[in-house]
Amino acid sequence: MIQFTVYGEPVAQGRPRATTINGHIRMYDPKKSSDFKNYVRLVASEHRPDKLLEGPISLTVKVYKKSLKSFSKKKIAAAEAGELRPTSKPDVDNYAKSIKDALKNVIWKDDSQVVDLHISKWYSETPRVEIAIKELVECKTS
Repeated sequence: MIQFTVYGEPVAQGRPRATTINGHIRMYDPKKSSDFKNYVRLVASEHRPDKLLEGPISLTVKVYKKSLKSFSKKKIAAAEAGELRPTSKPDVDNYAKSIKDALKNVIWKDDSQVVDLHISKWYSETPRVEIAIKELVECKTS
């Protein structure tokens, strides 16, 4: 099992942007998404396996967003206890996309290896993303 925490405000995958260069359309990540992925890659590289994982993978991601400024002390306490959860955008799958993209060629070969995905959003006074990766055992049939 590989586990690590990426501290700082989580960033979901943004919509791809397009530009035209010499008459050709080029798609690219928004700067905020790109910077976050690079940061996740940097943190993940400290936990990199000797050899990239090649089999099926279970990925668990817990996204902790900063509590809202409008929260009362009572609401902050409820949020920290997990009783109050973020239901606003961005969607959890956009966070998953960002994390999966960042971990490709750092922890595993390809995103398609993730066969089991658990992702959740929480509030916290310490914004972060907690990531747990488990290589699943493949049953070989003859």
